[in-house]
Amino acid sequence: MRTTINILGIKFDNVSMDEAVEIGLSLFEKEAKYSIYTPNPEIVMAAYDNKILQNQLNDGALCIPDGIGVVIGSKIIGKPLKERVAGYDFNKNMFERLKNTDKTVYFYGSAPGVAKLAAKKMMEEFKGLNIVGIWNGYEKDNSKVIDNINMLNPDLLLVGLGAPRQEEWISMNMDKINAKVFVGVGGSFDGFAGKVLRSPDIFIKLNLEWLHRLIKQPSRWKRMLQLPRFLIKMLVEGRRYK
Repeated sequence: MRTTINILGIKFDNVSMDEAVEIGLSLFEKEAKYSIYTPNPEIVMAAYDNKILQNQLNDGALCIPDGIGVVIGSKIIGKPLKERVAGYDFNKNMFERLKNTDKTVYFYGSAPGVAKLAAKKMMEEFKGLNIVGIWNGYEKDNSKVIDNINMLNPDLLLVGLGAPRQEEWISMNMDKINAKVFVGVGGSFDGFAGKVLRSPDIFIKLNLEWLHRLIKQPSRWKRMLQLPRFLIKMLVEGRRYK
């Protein structure tokens, strides 16, 4: 039975990383199509101001807390999530389980050349992972993207267009696409490709990846303001959501 915790209108699955991966894998064996989303506090706040995005996130078969801020928010309301389930790590764990199987993967999104490099590096890291197609996120003709995906018929479609664009794209196009599981991956392709380096282990262990990114990219400071706004919202009205 699915157990969720409502964080400012977004229903997060209360799962560990291992449980999230098992649920993700189980979706391939079912009849329908499914979406998976990994919101952080910034996306939660965007959905707070955008009910369409909120509904799109809640329509997912799995909604996991990508940011430690979401986990802190859950503790504020006395309904603690088990742990942070980083989308980047979730996808890599999925790759580990999908390698040397008959399941195929497609990368859609990011700047020209990035998804191609990301696919190359992931197939090198996960020997036996079958990434059958790629397409960059700058294509203006959506029908070309859909036709290419449908020609290759992947089981897993990773969509890296950034929020809320990727959630909107998945919601609008899922019924037209021959894929089984759709995952919104944000900027993960840049990480897979090595274009953006992951934070050092000490920052990850201390749940301070956001601080490392801010140090490396000071231009992110305006986006980071959403975190205190999120925590204030949780303190003021977080408990009224059920």
